[in-house]
Amino acid sequence: MAYTYGFCSSPSISFNQRILNHPIIFQSRTPQLRITEISLQESVSEVTHNLNTLSLNGSQFAAEKKKNYVWVNPKSPKSSQYKKKSYDSRYNSLTQVAEALNSCLPVEEDVFSILDCNLGSKLVEQDGVIILNNMSDPRKARIVLKYFQDRCDLNREVVLYNVTLKVFRKNKDLDGAEKVFDEMLQRGVTPDNVTFSTIIGCSRMRSLPGKAVEWFEKMPAFGIQPDDVTYAVMIDCYGRVGNVEMALRLYDRSRTENWRLDAVTFTTVIRIYGTSGNFDGCLTVFEEMKALGVKPNLVCYNTLLDAMGRAKRPWQVKSIFQQLVSSELTPGWATYAALIRAYAKARYGDDALNVYKEMRAKGMSLNNVLYNTLLSMCADVGFVDEAVEMFDDMKTSTGCKPDSWTYSSMITIFSCCGKVLEAEATLKEMIESGFEPNIYVLTSLIQCYGKSNRTEDVVTTFDRIIELGITPDERTCGCLLNVMTQTPHEELGRLTSCVQKQNPKLGNLIKLLIESNIEDETFKNEASEVLGDVGVDVRKAYCNCLIDLCINLDQLEKACDLLDLGVSLDIYNDIQSKSPTNWSLHLKSLSLGAALTALHIWINDLTKALEEGEELPPLLGINTGHGKHKYSDKGLAGGLEAHLKELNAPFHEAPENAGWFLTTKVAAKSWLEAKRDDMAVAA
Repeated sequence: MAYTYGFCSSPSISFNQRILNHPIIFQSRTPQLRITEISLQESVSEVTHNLNTLSLNGSQFAAEKKKNYVWVNPKSPKSSQYKKKSYDSRYNSLTQVAEALNSCLPVEEDVFSILDCNLGSKLVEQDGVIILNNMSDPRKARIVLKYFQDRCDLNREVVLYNVTLKVFRKNKDLDGAEKVFDEMLQRGVTPDNVTFSTIIGCSRMRSLPGKAVEWFEKMPAFGIQPDDVTYAVMIDCYGRVGNVEMALRLYDRSRTENWRLDAVTFTTVIRIYGTSGNFDGCLTVFEEMKALGVKPNLVCYNTLLDAMGRAKRPWQVKSIFQQLVSSELTPGWATYAALIRAYAKARYGDDALNVYKEMRAKGMSLNNVLYNTLLSMCADVGFVDEAVEMFDDMKTSTGCKPDSWTYSSMITIFSCCGKVLEAEATLKEMIESGFEPNIYVLTSLIQCYGKSNRTEDVVTTFDRIIELGITPDERTCGCLLNVMTQTPHEELGRLTSCVQKQNPKLGNLIKLLIESNIEDETFKNEASEVLGDVGVDVRKAYCNCLIDLCINLDQLEKACDLLDLGVSLDIYNDIQSKSPTNWSLHLKSLSLGAALTALHIWINDLTKALEEGEELPPLLGINTGHGKHKYSDKGLAGGLEAHLKELNAPFHEAPENAGWFLTTKVAAKSWLEAKRDDMAVAA
C-alpha cells in the first residue's frame, strides 16, 4: 500500500539564449537517455507544477501541446549545462540531502544547517516532499517538516504530512504517526485517503489490526471514501480482529468489483474459512487466488495446510505440499509443523514419522508441542519402538524437555502393550522430574496392570487415586470395565467394588450380572438407565465392555439385549445393510464380544429370511474394517475369522478388499440350511 509522490522541483533557471520564447527539448538518438523539457522562462518546479495541473485539465493540456519546442543535440557542449539544471539533477541532489539528514543528529541545529547549506533561500514545497520521501528517521522528518512549514508558502500541506507519515510507517512508529495526525488537525490541515491509508499500513506493520480498523472507521467522519486498495487491506484487518462477517462481506465485494488483493489478504480469508470449519471454502479461495495470478507465498501454503489438517484431510495435505515444493518455495519450520499436526491428527503414522525424520535430518529442532503431538499419535497407532526413540531424542534435545503430557503419553504406550516395568520406570522418572501423576496417568496404569492380570495392583492404583484426592472420571470407570473383560471370574468381585465407588448404579448392575441374579427385562431397563447417564463420548466403550463381559460370563441373551439397546440409543448405527446385490454386516468400531453378538443376531436373521421364503442376494459380506487393533496382532478381523472357522461358516477373507469376509448366495444358503437341520436333530 505504498503511495509515491513525484514533484518536479528546482530553483529558478535563466539562460542567455537568442531564442527565448521556445522551450528546449533534449532528445537522444539512443533509448537510454531521458527526454527532458525545459522552459527558458519558468523554473523547473513551475513547469512540473503546471504539468501536474494540466494532467487534471485536458483543455489546458491541449493548449500547452501547441507550444513550439526546440531540439537540442545532447552531444552539444551546451546540453550538459542544461542537464545540470534539469529535474533529474535536482531530484538527485535532493536525495543526497535526504541521505545527509539520515546521517546527522536529530536536533534542529544540525538538520537546519544541512538544509540551509543545500537549498538556499528559494524553497519550494515539492523539494520538501522529495526530501521527506527519502528519509528514514521519523525524529528528523518532524524537524524537516517544521523547516518547510516555517519557510514556504504551502499549497498542499497535506502532501508534506503524508510523506512525513510514510517515514513513521517505515519505522513502524504508530504512536508517532498518531501524534503527527493530531498536529495536522490542530493546524487545520484536512487529511485525505493517503493519510489514513498510510496510518492503516503502519498499524498492519505493527501487527495491530484493531488499530487499523479503528482508523479505517474514522474515515467517513472526515468525508473520505476509501479507495479499492484500502478496502482490500481491510479484509485482512477485519479478519484478524475476528470480525468475520465484515471481512467476508468485503471479500465478496472485492470479487464483484475486481479489487486487486495480495497474498496476505487471500491468506486471511483462508484462515477465516478454516477457523469456521468451511474447509471447502479454503480450497475455493486458494484456487481463485491462483486463477487471478496471485502467487501463494509460504505463509499462505502453511495456513492452508493447517486448515486441511484440522479437516482431517491428509490426502489434500499431501497434494498441497507437492504444489508448494513445485512452486520452488522452501518449506520452513512452520510448514513441517503443519504437516506433523495434520498427519498425527489423521493417524497417518508413517507420514508423520517421515516428516519428523526430515526435520531432524535438516537440523530443525522440535518444540514440546510437536514432540507431544507425535508421541500422542504413537500411543494411538501403537508405534512403541518409534515412541521410545523419539522420547530419548527429546531428552537429549537442548530446546525442550519432557513435560507432564510427554510422560503421560509414554506411560499410555507402555500400558497399552502391557509393559509394566517400562510403565513403572517412566512413572518414577516423571515424579523425579517434578510432575505429579494425574488421572490420565493413573488410569493408564490400571490398564497396564489389567493387561498383565495383576488385579491386586489394579485395586491398589485405584485406591491411590482416591487417596490423592482425585475424583475418578468416566474414563477411569471405563478402563476398569475393560480390565474386567480380561479378568478371571473369581477376581471380578474386587474390581466391582472399585466400580461401585465411582458409579454405584453401574457397579450394582455388574454385580447382579456376575451373580446371574437378574431378569432379562430388568437388566435391560437398568442398563438403559446406566448408559443414558454417562457421557456420549464413553457410551459406546461402556456398552462394548458390558457385552464382552456378558460373553465371558456365557450370557449371550443379555449380550443380545445390550446390542439391541445400543441400536435403540444410537450407540451403534447401520450394523446391517441390504441392497439388491449385497447384504452386509458392519462390525467396525465394535469390540470382539459385541461383534460376535452382532454376527449371532445376523445369522439368525438370515435363517429367518430363508424360512419366510425371502431370496438371498448374490453376495453376502462381513466388514470388520481394514486395520488391525493398534496393540493387537490379530485385531477384530483375526478374532472373527477364528470364530467363523469354529462355525464352519463359508465366509472367506477377500484378498483384494481388506477387512471383508465374503460368501455367495449358494454357499450361504447351503450352510444355513445345514445348520438349521443340525439344530432340528439336536432338538
